[in-house]
Amino acid sequence: MGVGKSTVGRLLAERLQAGYRDTDDDIVAEQGRAIADIFVEDGEPAFRAVEKRAVRRAVAEHEGVLALGGGAILDPDTRALLAGLPVVYLSMDVEEAVKRTGLNVARPLLAVNPRKQWRELMEARRHLYEEVATAVVATDGRSPEEVAGAVLDAVEWKEA
Repeated sequence: MGVGKSTVGRLLAERLQAGYRDTDDDIVAEQGRAIADIFVEDGEPAFRAVEKRAVRRAVAEHEGVLALGGGAILDPDTRALLAGLPVVYLSMDVEEAVKRTGLNVARPLLAVNPRKQWRELMEARRHLYEEVATAVVATDGRSPEEVAGAVLDAVEWKEA
């Protein structure tokens, strides 16, 4: 959340001359409303069910760079689906996360006390990210272009 996955994903797709897709965008298009609205109106379990379907569909249909929402990894079926695929975990520390996300109400899981909530989310998720990742790339203090380059190096993809 706030790590730059969309920006870095687009840069990677451009450098690889591949398509780019973000499952968050797919969900918004399918549902016709913002993710924050889905959380508020339907609750997190309903959102996670929609997200799981969106990820399954995107992995089946898309061969380029795919960005997943930060909570997609919570689902064991999604983790199994990602096994064997090149998966990059973009990491950052809490201070950087708070700078990037602030008190943004568009991020429903950080609506109150973002620093504490981000730490709790990461404590619950970090091991899952690391479980499926074929590479971990730190984003702290790096520009999106530098992160994209580090991802290319880490996964040994060749720019087109």
